[in-house]
Amino acid sequence: MTYASRKFNRLGKYAFSSILAFGSFCALTQAAHAADPEKVTIMVGGITKLIYLPARLTEQLGYFKAEGLDVELLSQPAGVDAENELLAGAVQAVVGFYDHSIDLQAKGKEVKAIVVFGQVPGEVEMVASKQADTIKSMADVKGKTLGVTGLGSSTNFLTQYLAHLKGIPNSEYTVLPVGADNSFIAAIKQNRIDAGMTTEPTVSQLLKSGDAKVLVDMRSLEGTREALGGTYPASSLYVQSAWLDTHKDAAQKLARAFVHTLQYLHTHTADEIAAQMPKDYYGSDKALYVSALKASLPMYTADGKMPADGPDTVLKVLAGFNPSVKDKHIDLSRTFTNQFVSQVK
Repeated sequence: MTYASRKFNRLGKYAFSSILAFGSFCALTQAAHAADPEKVTIMVGGITKLIYLPARLTEQLGYFKAEGLDVELLSQPAGVDAENELLAGAVQAVVGFYDHSIDLQAKGKEVKAIVVFGQVPGEVEMVASKQADTIKSMADVKGKTLGVTGLGSSTNFLTQYLAHLKGIPNSEYTVLPVGADNSFIAAIKQNRIDAGMTTEPTVSQLLKSGDAKVLVDMRSLEGTREALGGTYPASSLYVQSAWLDTHKDAAQKLARAFVHTLQYLHTHTADEIAAQMPKDYYGSDKALYVSALKASLPMYTADGKMPADGPDTVLKVLAGFNPSVKDKHIDLSRTFTNQFVSQVK
C-alpha cells in the first residue's frame, strides 16, 4: 500500500470517527433537551390571597418539578390584569376566577378553566367600621364608594351583582380600584372607600384591627348560596382554548400537580400547610394566618372538578348586571373542562 493510500485510510478513519462522535454529541444534546423541564408561566391574580393558595403551595411542595414542568409564577393585584396578560400571550395560564371565561366568551374570546380550586368565591364585602351604622346591607350603598381589586375584576362583577339584587344600579355608587392586601387595608383606614370586597387573610387582619366589619360573607357554601343563590366556582386555572388544543400534555401535567395539591389541602392541618409557605406570606402574625387558613380550607375542591350547578350560577350572576353577557348565547361547555382532572388518580 502506498503512502498516499495509507494516509487516505487514516484520514477516512478519522473522518468516520469524527462523524460518529458528532452524531453521539447530537444524540446526547437532543436527549438533554428532551429531558429539560417544560416552561410554563402562570399569572396569579394576587398570589398571597388564600383563594389562590394552591398556586404557590404546588410550587413549595415540588409538584410542578415532579411533573417535569418549569413553572414561573407571576402576580398581578387583580384578576383582570392577569386575564389581559393571558390574552396578550405574555403567559400561558392564569390562576384567577372562572367567571372571566364566561365574560370573555361574550366578547369573542375563548378561554377554558381546566382545574377548579374554589367552589365558593372566598370573597367578603367589608364595611368600614365608621360606616357600619349607615351601611347595614348592600341596599345602603347608594352614594357610597366601594372598593374592588380592579375595574373588570371578579370583585367588581360580584359587587355590581350584590347591589343589583338590592335594586341599586351601578350608576348610583362609585367603584374604586384599590388592589388587595395592604393597599386595600390602607384604603379603608384612609377613608377612601366606605366598603369593599376582599379575601383572606385581609379579612382577618381588618377584623382584628377593628377597622372593618363583615357585610356579605361568601367564604362558605352557606354564605355563598345565601348571597348568590347557588354554588359559585371561583378560583381556577384557566388557559386560552387555542393553547389547550396544542398543549394537552402540559395541561395534563398541570392538572395532575394541582389536584395533588388539593388532595394535600384536604389531608393536612392548617398548621402543616402554613409551615410549607414562605415566611412573607404570614409575616409577624402566623397565628392569624393559620386561623384564616383553617377557616378557608372547606372552600377548596377535593378533586379540581367543576361543581355541577356552578356554571349556571356564575352565568346568572354575570347576566344579572352585564348586558354583553345577558344578550349573548353563552355555551358553558366551552368555558371549562373536567377532562384533565378526571384522569388524575
